[in-house]
Amino acid sequence: MRDYESLLNYFNSILNKQTFLGKPGKLYEPIEYTVKLGGKRLRPVLCLAACEMYNGNIEEATQTAIALELFHNFTLIHDDIMDKAPIRRGQPTVYQKWDSNTAILSGDTTFAKAYEYISKIDKKHIPDVLPILTQVAIEVCEGQQFDLDFETQISVSESEYLEMIRLKTAVLLAASLKAGATIGEAPETDKENIYKFGEHIGMAFQLKDDLLDIFADEKKFGKKTGNDIVTNKKTYLLIKAFELASPEIRNRLSELFTPNVSFNKEEKIKEVKEIYKTLDIEQHTKNKMLEYQQKAMTALSSINIDGKNKQILINIADKLLDREK
Repeated sequence: MRDYESLLNYFNSILNKQTFLGKPGKLYEPIEYTVKLGGKRLRPVLCLAACEMYNGNIEEATQTAIALELFHNFTLIHDDIMDKAPIRRGQPTVYQKWDSNTAILSGDTTFAKAYEYISKIDKKHIPDVLPILTQVAIEVCEGQQFDLDFETQISVSESEYLEMIRLKTAVLLAASLKAGATIGEAPETDKENIYKFGEHIGMAFQLKDDLLDIFADEKKFGKKTGNDIVTNKKTYLLIKAFELASPEIRNRLSELFTPNVSFNKEEKIKEVKEIYKTLDIEQHTKNKMLEYQQKAMTALSSINIDGKNKQILINIADKLLDREK
């Protein structure tokens, strides 16, 4: 089994040979720009790792891996418009560098390109892999809509929030693993367990992202912190703060997160961050992350392959949850 870095280097060598340029240039240049910005390439690496775990030929999984990376980039292009995020991976987001209309069209084309790559895989795998990508495409959009709804919803429960991040984030990691395992011809029970592993790690991954948005070093994070506060995102941190706060603090949080009420951005971020620190929200969030990490390890232990082949997934999980960006 290759390690994460080896699989990442392999995937990047394949991706760098692809070109996404075409005419009209204003449609395709943002796709090339987004894909070539870099990133962790987590989803394609998970796909390749899962394929190799079952002694599959990872060359057979490369088209699917590229499709997953393109799909992920499609979601980023559109998410940045909806979240009004100016920076992605340390660079201007597509809608900032071009404009919102161009970003929408380029995102749509990136989505279509993902399916174009799926059509290139071995025909024997298409009937199994295509439904995985299609289902996750639907679920990610459902999760994004829930996320948007929550911005103007007066209150959001913990269970509602966790279901939203399962759809918006976790299922794509899970689907990446399942697609790779499918190409590697894993048994059905293993495919389901590797999906569960990815889903639970995805939950912990998003909770970590929520933490980083508030507490990260911006230079390492690659984008401005506090955007979730500015845009009234109902994150796990905010939901937990409402649960633990005194009535006085709860009322103040309600004021700060009232839709369509303007506050000075920096002052709002500073005040909310101080409330989170007082309530030890960072530790509560880390405890929830650990809960999902343990569920992931339980699912992984049920997979019927040599422990050495599982190690790469354990390493990737550790890498995700210990990251600073």
